[in-house]
Amino acid sequence: MKRRDFIHLSGLGLGAMMLPGLAFGKEVSPEELMNPGLHAAAKKELADVALQAARAKGATYTDVRIGRYLRQFLFTREKNVQNITNAESFGVGIRVIADGTWGFAATDDVTKEGIAKAAETAVAIAKANARLQKEPVELAPVQGVGEVNWKTEIEKNAFEIPVKDKIDLLLKANNAAMDNGAAFVTSNLFMVNEQKYFASTDGSYIDQDIHRIWPTFSVTAVDREAGVFKTRDSLSAPMGMGYEYLDGLASEKTEGPAGSNLVSYRNSYDIVEDATAAAKHATEKLKAKSVNPGKYDLVLDPDHLGLTIHESVGHPLELDRVLGYEANYAGTSFATLDKWKSGDFKYGSDIVNIVADRTQDHSLGKVAFDDEGVEAKEWDLIKDGVLVNYQAIRDQAHIIDEPESHGCCYADNWNSVQFQRMPNVSLRPGEDKLSSNDMIKDVENGIYIVGRGSYSIDQQRYNFQFGGQLFYEIKNGEITGMLNDVAYQSNTQEFWNSCVQICDKDDYRLFGTFFDGKGQPSQVSAVSHGSSTTRFNGVNVINTGRNI
Repeated sequence: MKRRDFIHLSGLGLGAMMLPGLAFGKEVSPEELMNPGLHAAAKKELADVALQAARAKGATYTDVRIGRYLRQFLFTREKNVQNITNAESFGVGIRVIADGTWGFAATDDVTKEGIAKAAETAVAIAKANARLQKEPVELAPVQGVGEVNWKTEIEKNAFEIPVKDKIDLLLKANNAAMDNGAAFVTSNLFMVNEQKYFASTDGSYIDQDIHRIWPTFSVTAVDREAGVFKTRDSLSAPMGMGYEYLDGLASEKTEGPAGSNLVSYRNSYDIVEDATAAAKHATEKLKAKSVNPGKYDLVLDPDHLGLTIHESVGHPLELDRVLGYEANYAGTSFATLDKWKSGDFKYGSDIVNIVADRTQDHSLGKVAFDDEGVEAKEWDLIKDGVLVNYQAIRDQAHIIDEPESHGCCYADNWNSVQFQRMPNVSLRPGEDKLSSNDMIKDVENGIYIVGRGSYSIDQQRYNFQFGGQLFYEIKNGEITGMLNDVAYQSNTQEFWNSCVQICDKDDYRLFGTFFDGKGQPSQVSAVSHGSSTTRFNGVNVINTGRNI
């Protein structure tokens, strides 16, 4: 599946119901998803087989990933269940360096014999590749950590909740939307559990149990007389949490700015409440006026800004993309090494501070160690508006004079080779006390934008266009009503340099992408982007509904 297909899937979920379970492993029963799997001691014994077999064939470095990947996806429409997918994928991936070159092999024969054979194959591949290698692989050092166990902190394992209960919740949300004016509604629930064991010749044996969840829906309202329809998608974020995310705690809700009638969610989500509001919003959009194109000050909600961060900062600062390794898949990057080396490239205004991390609580990217055994950390990408770093893994760190990897290496399955993937990339909140209401009070002519919509960005991650879910006109410091047909156009540097205000930490929320695609063959990963409501001045807005 191509990257744009996954982006569409994460926006609507309509196409997701057609995903076969085989895309993610073998079909199993819900009960089989609860089997405990191999004990850490058994996995260590198998990993040692691979390490020894690879060393015997001449490998100077080896890492082993024993992975069990569990997925349950539920799909509904109106009053009907459309699909339920329960999938398990289990196997071993072995990566080696021999003759200064990488080799990789994988197997679902999780026996000592099968693993030894795969290790030998990986070494043979490395030696064959060495004939084409111009320079030997240079790995940043990693200190072995011995035997370590880590789990996502969850209160409720989503896989332990009966399927019926989860389906009932989705159908309840659908009914709420239909009762409040929706003509059509689809709702989906995605749950993932990655049980990953990593071992390497550096001396690490790391057992991790990672959980992610994403409830989502799309509501459609129809004006049959006018032949017009409008949609509003959920305002949930995929999270690194368990089923407790769906508890809908009042303490985790925030009211939107005056005049918007919006409720936003932090670390707890009320899908029924949001579906009710979505139906009303979609109906209101049917009567909303079309935007007049021109220059506006934009007030961007975190549920919208996350995608802009993802596309205009997250991807262009992937070092493999900067170096051209990703040129064949969604482009390279305008943020070239010479700009970083200058030490003064103004990516954004002075208040723009963007960090990468794999440590943020409840985020999709949170782990203890990456898929190279590097401990999770946080580091600056943009400091006071200046480009200061990229995202790099062990065999890239020396290129940018980093003494160690950033810990952002990932593979989406045991049979995929790990490579550099985007960590969480987030905009730091403002230091001064500032709410979205305070921000809007100073806007004379602007638009408040909520939710992710369609987008386009060029092959160097520079010129772009972004839509959204909801658009509210701001006049003389007040929201005056809803707008339609809004999209803004800019380039990455111009846009981030137009950033003039950022709300404080009380407004900070996570946005997420559950199926972000990269690489060939394609792999997917899940990543969060945190921000507070942010103001950008003088941005060009076009009317997407205008016929020329």
